[in-house]
Amino acid sequence: MTTSEPLTPVEVDSLRADFPILHRKVNGHPLAYLDSAATAQKPAAVIDAESAFYRESNAAVHRGAHTLAAEATELYEDARGTIARFLAVDDDEIVFTSHATEGLNLVAYALGNASAGRGGEAARAYTLGPGDEIVSTELEHHANLIPWQELAARTGATLRHIPVRDDGSLDLEAAAGMIGPRTRLLALTHVSNVTGAITPLDRLVPLARAVGALVVLDACQSAPHLPLRPRELDVDLAVFSGHKLYGPTGIGVLYGRREVLNALPPFLFGGSAITSVTLERAEYLPAPQRFEPGTPRLAQAIGLAEAVRYVEGIGLERIAATEHALGARLLAGLAGIPGLRVLGAADPTARAALASVDVAGVHAHDAGQFLDDRGIAVRVGHHCAQPLHRRLGVTASLRVSAGLYTTADEVDRALDALSGVRAYFGVAS
Repeated sequence: MTTSEPLTPVEVDSLRADFPILHRKVNGHPLAYLDSAATAQKPAAVIDAESAFYRESNAAVHRGAHTLAAEATELYEDARGTIARFLAVDDDEIVFTSHATEGLNLVAYALGNASAGRGGEAARAYTLGPGDEIVSTELEHHANLIPWQELAARTGATLRHIPVRDDGSLDLEAAAGMIGPRTRLLALTHVSNVTGAITPLDRLVPLARAVGALVVLDACQSAPHLPLRPRELDVDLAVFSGHKLYGPTGIGVLYGRREVLNALPPFLFGGSAITSVTLERAEYLPAPQRFEPGTPRLAQAIGLAEAVRYVEGIGLERIAATEHALGARLLAGLAGIPGLRVLGAADPTARAALASVDVAGVHAHDAGQFLDDRGIAVRVGHHCAQPLHRRLGVTASLRVSAGLYTTADEVDRALDALSGVRAYFGVAS
């Protein structure tokens, strides 16, 4: 499928049959799973791919000469190639990690190691020290915040944050004044996991490029929903999690420009990442192997590749169009419910199909339990983004998020339940 037309209700119903968990009931109600931004459900093809590997081809990769070892290695590297094609990059620019959080930590620790004098001459271009600046934003998930806090503490660099306006959008004027000659790294999200806002990379990345700063992109909330092309976005490094892309848990992807990955020193150390070892020192393989020591995430990588093939079979453009319509429906419905505040701008044209809301007079956890009693699964809490919630004046929110299997009826069920939350808890309108 290459069209960008939304999926029809019949097509969505057909796809839902591929997801075993969607057939169950919760608290006596059909499950309405509206928490895909936290983790997506898995199609049978992904479950079967992992299981088939363990049943038929399980062996250690990149070592051993027997048939199973060769099969396992081929499957693992084919998975890498599948992810590379999905991102329109080269195979050796894909590093498998345990999750996106590890990918961001890998970059932070590698930069720290470079700054400590490890990695040789090539790594000097990526060192940080006192007087240098790391720029992030107030939108960030903790995974794209805390590693940079630690890197700043380790190197003496200063961490700065592009502020968020009252409507949840980034202050681009402030960004232009903040990203300057001292900036060595710009780390930012592609899509906010709280507001759903799509970051205007076309306005921010050129600022970093003008001063020679590295650009790191958190693509966890974009990879499952929008075509992701790191080279077209002109970012140096990008991460996403497999479990949000309808793949297994325990697998993440780090994309890095070849010259950047090969310049950075390793983060973890051990076998399978080296060319030679003596009792005194080791020499490391080029990327991606230098960042994948030990036994890698074999079944998970194979499962993720199957998830990518599944998504590609539908077409990310069609998924994006379908979810855009659901997001618009959700936002329009929320706007009509008294006592609900949507975090971030209400314009559906520049945001993903998710919305976080504050229910006046009702704690997010209570509101979420009210929905769960009716078979509706949503996320509650600060969504690992405490600074952003604090900036927007709330401690927690309730988040509704769609996936490729979400139906208009499920969105309507959530809206109907939310319309009754405040009355149920005796909050006056």
